[in-house]
Amino acid sequence: MTQPLPAGTLTGRTALVTGSSRGIGADTARYFAQAGANVVINFRNKAPRAEKLAAELRELGVEVLVVGADLTDRASVDEMFAAVRETFGHLDLLVLNASGGMEGGMAEDYALTLNRDAQVGTLESALPLLEDGSRVVFVTSHQAHFIRTTPTMPEYEAVALSKRAGEDALRERIEELSERGIGFVVVSGDMIEGTITATLLERANPGAIATRRESAGKLYNVSEFAAEIALAAVEPIPADHTRLVGDISSFGGE
Repeated sequence: MTQPLPAGTLTGRTALVTGSSRGIGADTARYFAQAGANVVINFRNKAPRAEKLAAELRELGVEVLVVGADLTDRASVDEMFAAVRETFGHLDLLVLNASGGMEGGMAEDYALTLNRDAQVGTLESALPLLEDGSRVVFVTSHQAHFIRTTPTMPEYEAVALSKRAGEDALRERIEELSERGIGFVVVSGDMIEGTITATLLERANPGAIATRRESAGKLYNVSEFAAEIALAAVEPIPADHTRLVGDISSFGGE
């Protein structure tokens, strides 16, 4: 992993990444810890994996809190932030990375519940801990960000629509966040090689990843995309609050 943030950049700051026991979330947490941040690792049901990551990050000399929470359960989320308050007192960076909707056996409205309602609920629970100068990062995909103008694969459409709904709901809070001195940025990426979503899409639509890779010229892998998220947490926020990662030539405007 190439470190996108110089050592010491985030010393003394505390970052929480939702869905950070594996994949993009885990690598984002690694980058924050390597830059000196104390880290809160959130997981839903992968406790051993989360604890293993925590042990790795503590070797960097930072404090790490591991908290299991189901983001669709507001009481669970409130308990998570109560633990953050008790351990660190406040929060500087909140990365809304956890998402889903392609899992089997879930309720029909699960994608919307997780990708919109839970994102807003998590932000609301975090607000008392976010101080002037803090930042919120929402992670999404081009397929969701541009869903209004560019159709996506049928297998992903419900997820894309729900993630766009979540993005819109969070954007409605930008003025309120700005008044509190809290920055907000959306990080949108193309299909990411090696993610659970990419695996599920490939299973449902064989050849989908190769087709998109050929069209885009390059697809980011997990660590490369996580690096962009880490940078979004510290670099100046674009005027439109959007950081687009990877090729967008085949997507229409929003």
